[in-house]
Amino acid sequence: MMRVLGRSTSINVRKVLWTAAETGVSFVHENEWALSKDTRSPEFQAFNPNGLVPVLICEDGTLWESNTICRYLAAKSERTDLLPDTPFARANVEKWMDWQAADLNGACQAAFLGLVRQNPVYKDDHVAIARSTERWNALMLVLESHMAEGGSYVLGECFTLADVVLGLSLQRWLLTPILRPSTPALAAYRQRLLSRPTVKAWIPADIP
Repeated sequence: MMRVLGRSTSINVRKVLWTAAETGVSFVHENEWALSKDTRSPEFQAFNPNGLVPVLICEDGTLWESNTICRYLAAKSERTDLLPDTPFARANVEKWMDWQAADLNGACQAAFLGLVRQNPVYKDDHVAIARSTERWNALMLVLESHMAEGGSYVLGECFTLADVVLGLSLQRWLLTPILRPSTPALAAYRQRLLSRPTVKAWIPADIP
């Protein structure tokens, strides 16, 4: 049976948990990694030398990097609705996944770490938090504009891996104590995501 290593308070671990639940694969979630079990230990770094969660251990081997694991799970399960097998359609999903991992994660760093995690590097750096908030809001307005064009999900009427990663980023944005612009299309999109049984089972709605 597959093993997913990593604490569920990690947005990247939740990507994998959500994708695994969507694909219906059987897995064991080892939530204690990065909590009571140290990811800097030789035991964990034998799985991921970077010492970061999540890690997937399966019959094919070991994987790290959350978006890579999500792609693997979709491909392994032959879920071409989640990750299409035609080049352009797949690239369109991966475009949004890469945007989330690079642009959104980079923009939110100071605001999220300073205001939510109370990271000592950022918590008193009001300039960095303000700049982070401004950039984060601007990017979320890009997503707001896209969703306002119509379609239940990021790629239209079909739920894909893009919705997994962006849905979690949206949750983080909404639960971080910052001033945000009005985003009615994103609010409606979030309600659609929250209605999915997989979200109710695996994704706490109150964890940013």
